[in-house]
Amino acid sequence: MRHAETVTFGGGGLDRAAHLRGDAQGLVAHLAAPETRIVPVWRGKPAFRGEGTVDLVSVAPGDGLLADAAGAPVFLGLARDRAWFAQDISTWQPDQPEAAPGQFFDATQQVHPALEGARFAELRGVMAGLSMLDAELVATAKAIMGWHRSHGFCSACGVASEVTQAGWQRTCPACGTHHFPRTDPVVIMLITLGNSVLVGRSPGWPEGMYSLLAGFLEPGETVEAAVRREVVEEAGVRVGAVDYLASQPWPYPSSLMIGCRGAALSRDITLDPNELEQAMWVTREEMLEAFAGRHPVIQPARNGAIAHFLLRNWLADRLD
Repeated sequence: MRHAETVTFGGGGLDRAAHLRGDAQGLVAHLAAPETRIVPVWRGKPAFRGEGTVDLVSVAPGDGLLADAAGAPVFLGLARDRAWFAQDISTWQPDQPEAAPGQFFDATQQVHPALEGARFAELRGVMAGLSMLDAELVATAKAIMGWHRSHGFCSACGVASEVTQAGWQRTCPACGTHHFPRTDPVVIMLITLGNSVLVGRSPGWPEGMYSLLAGFLEPGETVEAAVRREVVEEAGVRVGAVDYLASQPWPYPSSLMIGCRGAALSRDITLDPNELEQAMWVTREEMLEAFAGRHPVIQPARNGAIAHFLLRNWLADRLD
């Protein structure tokens, strides 16, 4: 495995076993097996145990928690000599409050009476403490559940679609159109010039939060062209050579972050205030201070995000 594949949510070794998605008898057998595990997801939140290093919570088929399930379980794949599924239990009504709409990070946690010592929590807050397999499982579960919540109707004729292929397809009963899970490609760029890297912050971000520039690919666009376009649009900096570094599934709700390195052709910044509140060049020495928590302005990128991964490896000269 390349070092680049050790980014959070990548390299967990999950066998997606796509050949089983249409095997109704095989899926029934797996759901009857006592070793099978089901990952419960409540309104986009998985359940976890522990602090710091955390474990993803899963339950056996037939567990009482699944009485609140809405719909059939989604088959995630095979790992650790067992089958893994995810199931939406969003109909459960917790006593604990939920976050206000539009909040950047949902710090609320919900405790289900059937899960002693565990809590449903925002994945962003615990992602860096998960094992590689747990991270891949939960990213897959969260993304596929999010797709089902937002794509319940046929985009061709408007009729409510039905879940097929063990959760990996929706089929319209009226016109027969098949719909597949959506992944939105995003470029995120380590733009360097000499000893410095370009970072920025979006309006509404928490105080001190800076990250690498990023943006969605557009139809008909290559990854390299998207890197150059996004950087010049947001910061007015022209970019020459572009190289691929690493990728990361980003289930917020359904992106694939494509990490690239770009060589800036100039230092001058012309900010688009609709895209960025601020952008600036930061030297290696300054970024080291930020990662150590000693920079007066910049907080390090969120641990577990590909921006943190790329910056940390840029500082260590490990962009391989």
